[in-house]
Amino acid sequence: MCARDSRRAGALAAPTLGLLAWLLGGLSVAQTAPVPAAPQPAPAVKQARPGAGPAAPAQSADGRYGIVILAATVNVHAEPATNSVVIAKLEQGLRLDADKRRGNWYHVSLPEGQGGWIVYVVGKAAPDFAVDAAPGIARARPGGESAGAPVEAPPGAAAPGPLPDDEVVQKIPGAQPLMAPIPTIEPWQVPPPAPLLPRETIPVPDRWRLTDELGLIHQHWYDPYNPNTIKGDRPIFGNDWFFPVTLVSDTQFEWRKLPTSVGAQSTQNAQENDQFGNGRQSTFTENLIASFSLLKGDTTFKPPELEFRLVPVFNYNVSEAQEVGVLNIDPRRGTTRYDHFAAIQEGFVDYEYHIASERYDFDDVRVGIQPFISDFRGFLFQDEPLGIRFFGNRDNNQWQYNVAGFQRLEKDTNSGLNDVGRPPRKDYVLAANLYKQDFFVPGFTLQGTIIYNNNVETATFLNTNGFQVRPAIFGSILPHPYHVTYLGLNGDGHFGPWNTTATLYYANGRDSASQFTGRPADISAFYGVAEVSRDFDWFRIRGTVLYATGDSNPYGNRETGFDAILENPQVAGAETSYWISQAVPLIGGGGVALSGRNGVLADLRSSQDQGQSNFINPGVTLIGVGTDVDVAPGWRVIGNLNELWFNNTTVLSVLRNQGNIDRNIGTDLSAALQFRPLFSQNIVLNASAGVLFPGKALQQLYNVEGAKTQYSILFNILLTY
Repeated sequence: MCARDSRRAGALAAPTLGLLAWLLGGLSVAQTAPVPAAPQPAPAVKQARPGAGPAAPAQSADGRYGIVILAATVNVHAEPATNSVVIAKLEQGLRLDADKRRGNWYHVSLPEGQGGWIVYVVGKAAPDFAVDAAPGIARARPGGESAGAPVEAPPGAAAPGPLPDDEVVQKIPGAQPLMAPIPTIEPWQVPPPAPLLPRETIPVPDRWRLTDELGLIHQHWYDPYNPNTIKGDRPIFGNDWFFPVTLVSDTQFEWRKLPTSVGAQSTQNAQENDQFGNGRQSTFTENLIASFSLLKGDTTFKPPELEFRLVPVFNYNVSEAQEVGVLNIDPRRGTTRYDHFAAIQEGFVDYEYHIASERYDFDDVRVGIQPFISDFRGFLFQDEPLGIRFFGNRDNNQWQYNVAGFQRLEKDTNSGLNDVGRPPRKDYVLAANLYKQDFFVPGFTLQGTIIYNNNVETATFLNTNGFQVRPAIFGSILPHPYHVTYLGLNGDGHFGPWNTTATLYYANGRDSASQFTGRPADISAFYGVAEVSRDFDWFRIRGTVLYATGDSNPYGNRETGFDAILENPQVAGAETSYWISQAVPLIGGGGVALSGRNGVLADLRSSQDQGQSNFINPGVTLIGVGTDVDVAPGWRVIGNLNELWFNNTTVLSVLRNQGNIDRNIGTDLSAALQFRPLFSQNIVLNASAGVLFPGKALQQLYNVEGAKTQYSILFNILLTY
């Protein structure tokens, strides 16, 4: 051993000997004094990962815990195991008590009286619920007297044992765990508000006038574009009584040229003895329409419970013709006629007597003068008759129904409006139909309908201008009561991009006295219409086919010419078409027209509004194409081209005593322009022109006059408030 090592050994030997001496002295003392127990080692501490969530909640001294649900939902298990059955879900904000704890599982009592277990996931960044280990002890403010005060266990309570190793989270030595217990809040411990606190709400009469109270909109009775009481936007009284008012001005100027017959006793020019005279005519018509409704109900979410409606119409019209005897049967009345009329077009009570579902499927009954249309386009019956109608829907409006009975009202001759000053007609209509939406494909509605028309009119009736309209001056001119049943199938909607309207009717009934034989005759006739169209961005093209059977033997015991009750067909150009809009007279064949005003059927009736149906007629076929072009947001151009034929001209040959009349009526060409300056329906301007290039049939019926082109020009101003 070197000198350096020996010096290190000598230096260590001295303190070692001193330590041994001290230990020997301590042993002697230990023999006379008791030895204290060695301290127990602390439980093992499990290391938490950096960034871990909160630690396990503290143990409760009395075994009770306060629970506050923090997550959206917390599952309640039947047993303290994650694979046990979930018996309930607790929602966020719920406060409840736990009376047991098993590890991290807490036994809670549910509001329904059951009990279950919820688990506290240790280390989760956002715990599902908060735990208060002393729910019965009031918490003071931080730093107050009770802050951090020890919780004494009640007498007899067992001291809580140590937590398992997996439930101990490391903390900073000498510091308390970070806990944020939520104190229990009892509603009865919250003081009531002071009586002198200022109000924080604004009282309003009802929810409709909220904008007024806030000063956002100032109501004006003449303003149709903002909330307005007389538009039905707000209650007129109470909270659910509304009084909507609608005013319409319908002004129309019309110029037309029609084949016009004259006689020696009624010609305007004394030196003329031609069969045909000057056919130019003009008409000015002004209709002021007012609609008043008083209805009860919440119209935003469900149909009205009760409604009273009245629609008066005031009409003024002026007509001019070039020949006497056209506007009035008395030639002394001249060639100008001024007329006015006031009518009630609607006047009914509507009562919703049953709500059929939570989606407000309903059953209604309506009694009085009311509008009714038998199908989608007005092919068979469109009128404002007097009657009673039951209607409603089912299956979230997938099914709709109508069951109705009507008695038709007399019409004013020159305005076409209801004449309630005369007794109702003896013309009765019973109707029932059923609609199914989304039939076969979404967007297509199918309607089945059955309509029974019983006409028992036998008295002679002259219109306001002195012309006989019932029975028609046609054939034997004998009264002919009839009854007929119409079976119909109608569809409207679209198949993909193709818009489709289709109608098929079969008429079956009995005519008590044929106009040609005076004997009873059966009625059997068909009528079909189909229109298909397709939209291409800003324009639409469409094609139309229409067919109504004609009668081939006027002297037979079967009438096969189809006729409607009161048609108003919205097809093939409608009022812009010359053939549909004008009543083309059958000169030399009686006081009837080839086609009625606002009608497409060649039914040989005396009057569309006041005459009777006639099932001895030539029938009609129409094939047409058309287009609607939206050239600008407020401008639309409409064009239609139709070719027309009679289906059987036998009855025309008999009436005119003229054989071999051709079937071709001619070509109907029309165009219309519509302008909406406000891009709404409040102001609508319409202008249209239609011409009929006569075919061989008209040339044969009207000779030289029939070879001339007939025309109609229409200008209409529609103002709506």
